[in-house]
Amino acid sequence: MKIKVLCFTLVAMLLCSAALYAGGDERIGTSGAQELRIPVGSRMSALAGAGVAEAVGAEALYWNPAGVSFYDGTEVMFTHLQYFADIDVNYFAASTAIEDFGSIGLSAKVVSFGDIEKTTILAPDGTGEILSPSYSVIGLTYSRRFTDRVAFGATGMLINERIDQLSATGVAFDFGFIYDPGWQGLRFGLVVKNYGPAMSFSGSDFDVDNDVPGAEPGTPDRTFRSQSAEFELPSSVQIGASWNLLRQEQNSATIMGLFQSNNFSEDEFRGGIEYAFNNMFFLRGGYVGSTQDEYMFGPTFGAGLQMSWGNTTLALDYSWMQTEFFDNNQFFTVKFGF
Repeated sequence: MKIKVLCFTLVAMLLCSAALYAGGDERIGTSGAQELRIPVGSRMSALAGAGVAEAVGAEALYWNPAGVSFYDGTEVMFTHLQYFADIDVNYFAASTAIEDFGSIGLSAKVVSFGDIEKTTILAPDGTGEILSPSYSVIGLTYSRRFTDRVAFGATGMLINERIDQLSATGVAFDFGFIYDPGWQGLRFGLVVKNYGPAMSFSGSDFDVDNDVPGAEPGTPDRTFRSQSAEFELPSSVQIGASWNLLRQEQNSATIMGLFQSNNFSEDEFRGGIEYAFNNMFFLRGGYVGSTQDEYMFGPTFGAGLQMSWGNTTLALDYSWMQTEFFDNNQFFTVKFGF
């Protein structure tokens, strides 16, 4: 029965993947809901997002939902990102394992743009009003290990974007798969991200008062509402692998690689390496490569500290990402497991 379910899962993921392999330079800038693409978690961000086969616990809720089931306890995670152009990103995630059921998780990402002065066609220099746009993504995840080597996970997300009196609401899904062959620390991961229907904005800010064509003089204006065009979600397929390059009592090193096919831009190649001393101190680095002109992200670096007391674990992680045109990104993450 488990084999049948596994086969069905793989076929479904491959069918979803086939629908997404339609990217290219002509598709750059054609998708919306870009908050779905903003990375979270200092560890995975320091590895340039190459660790879809290595993500476990709460951090896997974003990177690969299958990895949630590889954590046997409960884990809570909070991340703050200083994004570019004074944009703040806060992310909360929690996952827990339930015996004979699998693992479940809850995540929330909130993107704040700060205060922006409102401008209109009639007041291009500002109306004096202040806007505070905000985007949010709420996710619910289920993950299960079919065997000690195979896991599958899925996340359903509710997306909300609000700008003054305009809002857009949509849904998206992530599907993840991890296979551990049990050889030399080798692992494989497959993720279909942000698969879902198109979104569009609606609201009273689209209302315009105009004269009725052909109406008699003195006829009151009528209110017309403009229709917003739909925009697609930034979907992608990620295929990655990781391998324990060094495994000693106190020292270990893991290398990771990933290929990402996007429906919104050129394909990407990601690589990362993580060094651990005593499973307490960590150094990480990564790089994203793309044939896309003016690609704005560069090398990534990070470090981490993990402390354990019995079954309780506290991890503090930091990462830095080079960014063209804007200030470099910095991630701060706290994880608590028990």
